Amino acid sequence: MRFLLLFSRQGKLRLQKWFTPLPDREKKKIIRDMTTMVLARQPRSCNFLHWKDLKIIYKRYASLYFCLAIEHEENELLALEVIHRYVELLDKYFGNVCELDIIFNFEKAYFILDEFLMGGEIQETSKQIVNRSIEASDMLQEDGNSEWFEVELFG
Repeated sequence: MRFLLLFSRQGKLRLQKWFTPLPDREKKKIIRDMTTMVLARQPRSCNFLHWKDLKIIYKRYASLYFCLAIEHEENELLALEVIHRYVELLDKYFGNVCELDIIFNFEKAYFILDEFLMGGEIQETSKQIVNRSIEASDMLQEDGNSEWFEVELFG
């Protein structure tokens, strides 16, 4: 995998994850090309595109497009499954995820993505294990906040 982009129907970028280093200028051009290309397609079109030396796989969920770039040798259906699994993980955490969840909790959306993918490869296939990891992180964060509160209160 080369990159994963989430953008709205209006073309607003909501999340980006780059698995290979690229200059900012090139990233901006890719984002512009992807949003333009995907948003211009008809609703019933195939979700696979060829772009330069990559295959682009995208899927629309509600008002968000999930766009993934893979090498030519990689499997398109597996990439589509990666997108779907990420959406399932987001749904589990946010309870029917929407664009506003991503906007206001982008750090959690990135954390969930990082628990699922690492370096463009699937790190963990089990939804239960990823969800347990996310819950453990939330518990640590809550414990850290309560300790800070106690220190401030009784310090």
